[in-house]
Amino acid sequence: MYIKSIVIDGFKSYAQRTEITGFDPLFNAITGLNGSGKSNILDAICFLLGITNLQQVRVGNLHELVYKGGQAGVTKATVTVIFDNSDKEQSPLGYEQCTEITVTRQVVIGGRNKYLVNGSNANNNRVQDLFQSVQLNINNPHFLIMQGRITKVLNMKPPEILSIIEEAAGTRMYEAKKAGAVKIIEKKAAKLMEINKLLDEEITPTLTKLKEERSSYLEFQKIMRELEHLQKLVIAHQFVCAEEQRAGAADKQRELADVVKQREKRMSEIDERVEELSEIIGELNQQCDAESGGIIVKLETALQEKKQQIAKIQSNQDSKKESLKAEQKKMKDLLKQEDEDSSSLQLKEKEMEKLSQDFVAVNEQTEKDVQAHAAAEKHYQAVSVGLSSSEDGNAASVAEQLMTAKQEISKRDTETRQATMSLKHMKDEVKKKESELKKTAQDYKKDQNGYEALEASRKKLETEMQKLGFEEKYAADLTNRRRVLERELRDSQERVDRVGSNMQQLQFQYTDPEKNFDRRKVKGPVAKLIRLKDVTTATALETAAGAKLYNIVVDDESTGKKLLEKGELKRRYTFIPLSRIQSNPIPASVCKKAESVVGKNNVNTALSLVEYDKDVQAAMEYVLGSTFVCSDMNTAKKVTFHPQIKKRSVTLAGDSFDPQGTLSGGARAKSSSVLERMQELVEAESLLQQKQEELKRVDVELTNLKKVADKYRQLKKQYDLKCSEATMAQSRLQQSTHHQQLEEINALHASAAEQEEILKQAKEIHRTAMEKVKELEFKITDEINGRGRELKAAEKAIAVTSKTVEASRKLMDEQTQLKDMLKLEIGELQQAISSDQTQKADVEEAIQGLEQQLTRISEEMASVKDEATAIEKQLAQAKNDLKVRNKDVNNKMKEQEKLRQEKHSVDLMITELNREIKKEENNRKDLENKVEQLLAKHDWIQDDRKFFGQPNTSYDFQGNNVKEASRRLQKLQETKEKLGKSVNMRAMTMLGKAEEQYGDLMKKKKIVENDKLKIAQTIFELDEKKNEALQKAHVQVNKDFGSIFATLLPGSKAELAPPEGKTVLDGLEIKVAFGDTWKESLSELSGGQRSLVALSLILSMLLFKPAPLYILDEVDAALDLSHTQNIGQMLRTHFRHSQFIIVSLKDGMFNNANVLFKTKFVDGVSTVARYAQTQQTQRANPAKKSRNKI
Repeated sequence: MYIKSIVIDGFKSYAQRTEITGFDPLFNAITGLNGSGKSNILDAICFLLGITNLQQVRVGNLHELVYKGGQAGVTKATVTVIFDNSDKEQSPLGYEQCTEITVTRQVVIGGRNKYLVNGSNANNNRVQDLFQSVQLNINNPHFLIMQGRITKVLNMKPPEILSIIEEAAGTRMYEAKKAGAVKIIEKKAAKLMEINKLLDEEITPTLTKLKEERSSYLEFQKIMRELEHLQKLVIAHQFVCAEEQRAGAADKQRELADVVKQREKRMSEIDERVEELSEIIGELNQQCDAESGGIIVKLETALQEKKQQIAKIQSNQDSKKESLKAEQKKMKDLLKQEDEDSSSLQLKEKEMEKLSQDFVAVNEQTEKDVQAHAAAEKHYQAVSVGLSSSEDGNAASVAEQLMTAKQEISKRDTETRQATMSLKHMKDEVKKKESELKKTAQDYKKDQNGYEALEASRKKLETEMQKLGFEEKYAADLTNRRRVLERELRDSQERVDRVGSNMQQLQFQYTDPEKNFDRRKVKGPVAKLIRLKDVTTATALETAAGAKLYNIVVDDESTGKKLLEKGELKRRYTFIPLSRIQSNPIPASVCKKAESVVGKNNVNTALSLVEYDKDVQAAMEYVLGSTFVCSDMNTAKKVTFHPQIKKRSVTLAGDSFDPQGTLSGGARAKSSSVLERMQELVEAESLLQQKQEELKRVDVELTNLKKVADKYRQLKKQYDLKCSEATMAQSRLQQSTHHQQLEEINALHASAAEQEEILKQAKEIHRTAMEKVKELEFKITDEINGRGRELKAAEKAIAVTSKTVEASRKLMDEQTQLKDMLKLEIGELQQAISSDQTQKADVEEAIQGLEQQLTRISEEMASVKDEATAIEKQLAQAKNDLKVRNKDVNNKMKEQEKLRQEKHSVDLMITELNREIKKEENNRKDLENKVEQLLAKHDWIQDDRKFFGQPNTSYDFQGNNVKEASRRLQKLQETKEKLGKSVNMRAMTMLGKAEEQYGDLMKKKKIVENDKLKIAQTIFELDEKKNEALQKAHVQVNKDFGSIFATLLPGSKAELAPPEGKTVLDGLEIKVAFGDTWKESLSELSGGQRSLVALSLILSMLLFKPAPLYILDEVDAALDLSHTQNIGQMLRTHFRHSQFIIVSLKDGMFNNANVLFKTKFVDGVSTVARYAQTQQTQRANPAKKSRNKI
């Protein structure tokens, strides 16, 4: 197999598709100048052969193989080599039927690297196997000596030289396959370890455990059968006893009812006798009163007098109280008057302050009037000496004033002429433009009407939008608020879940015990029903409640009973029925006593520190009603052990004091208390509920808004369209010629109006100036008379300013008087306040006198009342004495009292009997319910009840000791519960699966062990064959190596020998001798000698088992011309079984080649020219030298 042609496209310096054909099957040479691309041809062949060490082809990565790295528009590099495969002995495995083999390799920038073999895609391993089967292993090449690497062969270590021999012998490919087999063995070993580990750590222990669990399961089944038998026996006995007790309870209830009737009859008899005795006693008392009425009458008269005296004292006391109230009212009036005077004083002081500010302003005005008067006198003096004052107030002569006035007239005449000319010009322009405006008026009017119609439509749409009441900002705000609420809702839910997860003991979960069960009957745990007023009391309240904190509050006992029986509760609970619970709250008198002992702020009832709903008050009183919460231990100790209190107390730190003498306390858990966490949970749930409600409100609002949002958006779209059309129409109007002319006309009108105003002002100033000129000219002509008039005017000004000064001074005097009056009023108010304070002291003294008199009257009243009380006692004693003296009355009364006591006893007895009847009734109902429940819960009772108590049956109560059976049942139940926690109910099934899994693993283990043994045996046999082949290859290659080297360098010897102390299989070293002297190291050789040694070694391997292709890149660089010529002739004449491709710059080498390729570098791209050279070879035909451009 040899190369026939190469196609290079986009590879390195070959930018365009370059086809190199006509390769000689034996000797080919490539030459050219440095940098012309000759070595790139060899790089292309190495690239195709699959080289992985890219440094050998002088690049860092595959993309650098593309022409200029893909920067010149070429994005892929392709190399195709066509191999001649006509020699079937050298054919790769599997390609014997192919006369030609075409291999293509392509690398694409940003794409994938691919191989094609004979036009079909192939993976890298397939291509490597193809080349390795013919000794072309590019990654351990003995056939490839690249530029500058000829001496690398000599620098190889012994194992590397041995690998070249292996490659030549064809055993190198076996090493790769052996490495794969070793990896498989390692995997098999790992699998075995995994299986053994699985058997030792999981399967075997599981089997042992399951066998033990099977024994426990069988024992558990045995217990369950015995348990079922005993349960039926005990339940049957309970059923029979319940029926018997029910019948006995009904009989007893009837007997008790008969006794109650008898007692009620006796009570009726007693009532009749007591009424009869009362009438007799009344008659006897009337007789006694008639006999001893004198003493009683006197005492009653004295008592009446004392009562009248009490009434008089009471009247006097009331009078004094009225006087006291009058004085107190007077005190209130004085206080009110004092407040009013104080308010008036503050107002007057503020008025005084304002008047002071006004006084300053009047003073300033007076000074200004005085200055004006001085100016008038100055003017009078100026006129007196012959000067006149101008309009600006300055003194000037009449001639100067006349000149100034004439200049003003001239200036105004000029302005008038200019304004008149401008006005005329503007009017002409207006007429001209108005005539032009009429030409475009019709079109402008049409456009204007269109614009007005658009504006009307826009306003109509705007009105409709406003009627909808939809605000986009509000809707957007609602949407944003909804997103915020959803985020806050998630955070709140996470907080509730986080807090609630730590309070599993307060989670009361149950299923409805009956259909349509009202869950409002279950209030929940006590801890959830409590709301703390102050979180600092949480520890104390938790200690006070104790385990009751976890009790479940229900409305009545029937609800609790249903939950216990059918609620499927997951643990034990204690229920507090609100209808039956009895509490013992602390009386108010005891609370007051505790507060008086330790202070109100140091003690509170536990119940007063929490809030709760009214409907659970009974439960709260039961849990917390009988405990005090104290600030510290000393306080708690005083409260608990006080003889008049004797109630349990708890400190804020959680220490407990019991009146029976027990104390509890010490270090508490570091975590927060249950009530604190419950408070946090309640707050979190409250916040969550608020957020949910707010989100619901926002959703409702968004839903409502959505109804009008679509219509609003539709109108908004139409409105925006109309606005756009109106804007465009307005723009057209403003840009039209008519509009511009109209604006110009309006501007001219405005300018004309300004000029008319200027003209009017100029005429007015001109008229004033003319009058001034006439006046001044008159003054000049009549100077004497004019000066007299001016003097009179100056005198008149002085008189006017004098009057103004007098008026200002008068106003200033008035302000002064007002100021003095306010000072007097303020003084009077201050005196009034002082007087009020004096009267207040007198009234306070009178009030004290009246209060003392009332005290004396109260003492007198108490004395008289005591005397009246004594008389009442004497009267009562007299009446009692009268009763004692009357024996008959006493006997009757005793009999009456005895009958009443008997009646009371009978009444108590009836009450007790009724209670017994009620108790028996409840007992009977409970027994009936028990019978019904047993029938409902155990269906087998109805079928087996006929056998209950029958001898020689399963329900023989005589033959079976029921008490012993109950004890045995309880014991079995405990055993069942213990086993139920540990017994695996699926042990039988799991054991069968585990045994099946164990058997499968053992089979797999045996298969893996057999596979591992076979692979190891095969590797051992192949190693022996490989070693034998290597020994033969070494002998032959060593012989040829020495012969070739001696031929190239006469008088020298060379050999391949193992290192000292090692065998051929461990590695080989190159040794060289000149004459009989062996060199210690190859470094002693010259560069040319070293190159000859390397070439001799390569050629010797070629002779042993030649590779189809050898590539040599400037291997003759270090050789002189004679050696180069010799090597070239040797390759051409003696090595005719392989193809050589040599890059050389020396004639002695490439002149011996059959085909010569010359490279050139033209316009940045490499080109190749082929030259066929006439050589005297067996296969080459005589031909004349030709040149083919590629």
